[in-house]
Amino acid sequence: MDTRAPGHRRPGGPADACRDQGAPGRVRRTARGRTAGLRGALYRALTAGGAPITRHGGARRAGTYRRRWTALLSAVLLAVAAGAGLPTAAADDGGPATRSRGTAASIPASVPEGLRPFYTQRIDWEICGRGVQCGRLEVPLDYADPAAGTIRLSLARVRAADPAARLGSLVYNPGGPGVSGVDAVKSAPEPPTTPALAARYDLVGFDPRGVGESIPVYCPPGSAAGDTDPADITPDTPAEVDGLVRSARETAAACRAGTGQHLGHVSTLETARDMDVLRAVLGDPRLTYLGVSYGTYLGTLYADLFPDRVGRLVLDAAVDPRLDALESLRGQAAGFQGALDAFLADCASRPECPLGTDPAEAAGRLTELLARLDRAPLPAGGTSLLDRDSAVVIMAQALYAKDSWPALESALGAALAGNGTEFAGLVETSPDAASDRSFEAISCLDLPPAAASAEDVRAALPSFRAASPVFGEWLAWSGLSCTDWPVEAVGAPRTVSAPGTGPILVVGTTRDPATPYHWAEALAGQLESGVLLTREGDGHSAYNVGSACVDRAVDRYLIEGRPPADGTRCTR
Repeated sequence: MDTRAPGHRRPGGPADACRDQGAPGRVRRTARGRTAGLRGALYRALTAGGAPITRHGGARRAGTYRRRWTALLSAVLLAVAAGAGLPTAAADDGGPATRSRGTAASIPASVPEGLRPFYTQRIDWEICGRGVQCGRLEVPLDYADPAAGTIRLSLARVRAADPAARLGSLVYNPGGPGVSGVDAVKSAPEPPTTPALAARYDLVGFDPRGVGESIPVYCPPGSAAGDTDPADITPDTPAEVDGLVRSARETAAACRAGTGQHLGHVSTLETARDMDVLRAVLGDPRLTYLGVSYGTYLGTLYADLFPDRVGRLVLDAAVDPRLDALESLRGQAAGFQGALDAFLADCASRPECPLGTDPAEAAGRLTELLARLDRAPLPAGGTSLLDRDSAVVIMAQALYAKDSWPALESALGAALAGNGTEFAGLVETSPDAASDRSFEAISCLDLPPAAASAEDVRAALPSFRAASPVFGEWLAWSGLSCTDWPVEAVGAPRTVSAPGTGPILVVGTTRDPATPYHWAEALAGQLESGVLLTREGDGHSAYNVGSACVDRAVDRYLIEGRPPADGTRCTR
């Protein structure tokens, strides 16, 4: 999403924890004080209370696919050049796009006087990679009090490949919350758009507030936030429950201490306002936007706040903004279970499936394997041991893309034979993930907590187990991630309509694990001008992941302004 936003809220959502508060999914250690092979930090970024709702663009070939979770886990970015602050705007020199500034057409007359200096600033772009330019955008820390201070957001763009046919800027958000849009734009080997779009639009990414180099959320290592011996994310005893609650509370305190006043100003509502400043300074009268997973939530809020400034919006792997945090998590539990069932059926269709050749048999053998891992974790390389929680979280990650299923199948076979190393090899970690809690920081401002106490989680457990025997408990307990957050939520569930906009294209995948398909149906129905495009298939998100039908429809809409017929379905 995705939800990352699960965890406590929309993935994205939905995409997009109990992460150690931990660290969902942990690999137990054989000796206290030794770092586990799969650190709790990995799981924080992977799930923050739920499953991340992100995806990084581009289809991968089977056998060579490895999810680029480093981008999701790490706050390390290549340095970007700082632009002018709140400059006296000089005219664009018309050169190779070294400067951007607003125009009379891009700055609405309704912009309050206190915000006009932000809308009239200039961005000075500098080369920061092959074919990539970077800059900074200055925005108010608090839109309710623009004079109270400013922050700078990191930007990156790749210019349109065909300048003569350029249509404008395409602002891109890859998901999260907590994923760097700067990194996504700079990932040239895996561009987030098709060549057709790359020819016509400047692709612009930014690090939302709280992410990457844009006032990053920092939770000092050594605190619970950076603990490598995380709390149990599916507690079975009162002591384990107390440990999970304590870990969440300590994480919240560490983030408050490390981030300061900025912790209260990283909401998606504020980022949507930042995106309008960006649109204006880029010189675009209306926003053209591609948002994936959590990026759909950001795009939806933008459309609802500024319907008269909406151009062409694509919302891929949609989040339903009407859901509260608990409903989002429960929906994800069902989504991941459905994706797992599809994986098991696919595996069982082949005689070499290590789980058997009948889907029910395969599900039973997986249940037995997870029970064994709970009783006796497997060696997972070095001093690490793979336990049930770790296996559940890693499986959730593998379900994000169908071309990772063969690797999961092989890892399950190895685990059945008594070796967890291959399972552990399905994930990547980053040394900086432990102190990056942008997922929680943003999610906890966007929605009230999923649970007010451990008792609330216990009450919800039966419905979560019914939604998913495998993933339900993990996602239910992740509802504690925002319970003791030091800043009160500023957002709430909302029904959106974005009245008066042109068509807004909502894209959903029928077996999306992180942002269930019915969320896309719901969002398209809420939007006054929503158009639903469906990909029948597996995995998270639909555009630029291998469906020629989806790619044609999205490209035609963004380039020509012609959306597909509402309800169009793509089977390949």
